[in-house]
Amino acid sequence: MTPTPVSDKRIADTLLDLLDRRSPASSICPSDVARALRDDDWRALMPAVRRVADRLAADGRCEVTQRGEVVEAESARGPIRIRRPRQ
Repeated sequence: MTPTPVSDKRIADTLLDLLDRRSPASSICPSDVARALRDDDWRALMPAVRRVADRLAADGRCEVTQRGEVVEAESARGPIRIRRPRQ
């Protein structure tokens, strides 16, 4: 059985909600978002989560980091983190 698709809006809402639940200095892993949306096949959501994180970062609503440096989620290779923008 194929899992029901998850909309970009739902991914964005979940990502921002998870950030709201953390302290302003904390970050989340994209897998936190994927697991919150789908317990069984969360890995299949990872490309969509990275894509949505890139869009939110372009809008100034979050930052995507790798080893503490701001990066583009879709072009970054390896683990990334998502955080609120730093002032």
